[in-house]
Amino acid sequence: MLARVLERIPQPVWVVDQPGRVMFTNPAACRALGYGDPAELLGKPAHETVHYKRPDGTPYPVAECAMLRPRETGETVHSEDEWFVRRDGSMFPIAWWSAPIDTPGGRGAVLAFTDITERLASEKAMRERDAAEIRAAESRAAQRRILESATAARHQLARDLHDGAQQRLVTVLLRLKLAREQMKCPGEDPVPLDDAIEHAGAALDELRELAAGVHPPILTSRGLIAAVKALARHSELPVTISADTPDRLSEAVEANAYFLTAEALTNAVKHARATHVTVSVNCDGQALILEIKDDGIGGASLETAGTGLKGMADRATALGGRFTVSSPARGGTCVRAAFPVAARPAHSSA
Repeated sequence: MLARVLERIPQPVWVVDQPGRVMFTNPAACRALGYGDPAELLGKPAHETVHYKRPDGTPYPVAECAMLRPRETGETVHSEDEWFVRRDGSMFPIAWWSAPIDTPGGRGAVLAFTDITERLASEKAMRERDAAEIRAAESRAAQRRILESATAARHQLARDLHDGAQQRLVTVLLRLKLAREQMKCPGEDPVPLDDAIEHAGAALDELRELAAGVHPPILTSRGLIAAVKALARHSELPVTISADTPDRLSEAVEANAYFLTAEALTNAVKHARATHVTVSVNCDGQALILEIKDDGIGGASLETAGTGLKGMADRATALGGRFTVSSPARGGTCVRAAFPVAARPAHSSA
């Protein structure tokens, strides 16, 4: 009666005897394992037939087979991290339950299993979707922090320029205009003053433009590598540069990579007590890999206040990239950022 019931249920089930041989299998189990007739499995050693290897191809010793354990312990066992081998050698993940059962030759085990391939694929897709959503949220948060920081920096710069150089130039311009009026006499040539006024006005326009948004001219005109080399020339420390990139990358990638490098070089001078810095800039076609390594005291982390590391991480994350810091005590600091390079078309190198 029990055998007839088990033959009709859609759940794959089989029974092994005390030595571990298959003494019953239902059609559902046969189909799952790639066999056409239950008779093909009867009498065969269960473990050596469908459970003899792991997914990586290494042998799975029968002594480690938990499915057969109920024959010895009388306990029910369950697991969801095992794989079965089909008749053709292909493998599939299973969830299984094994319980003791009395057989004519002694205590055996009845095993029910389920192919969980689709479930695992669904769970993987869900994890990937969740991870993508987390990355997107982190990117949005990083973008907000960058925008807030950039806005604050622009406002501070605008105030500094307005209260300093801009006011001085306004004064110069007014005085030059007044001098020109005072010198307007027959036979006098006001051209030199006109020229001075023109240059002072141009300088004032340039400062106003600078106050609206700072961007290194060399980065726009000649690209990232030239701009990084300029940073190195003006650094207080010796800097070795290794570069292998396309002529130009997207404006966003170049700008963020440049400012990240500038911040890292500043850290090496201000915090690391370094004597030398190495900058590596490479592109593998998928990402721009930026690495700045110093020989300083180490011990830095994203939580270290005043080092700007969080801002560097934000620059990479905001563009969908990655950022890591390695800074063992007395072992120097290495910051590494990877920027996806396909986010925007590259601009002209002219």
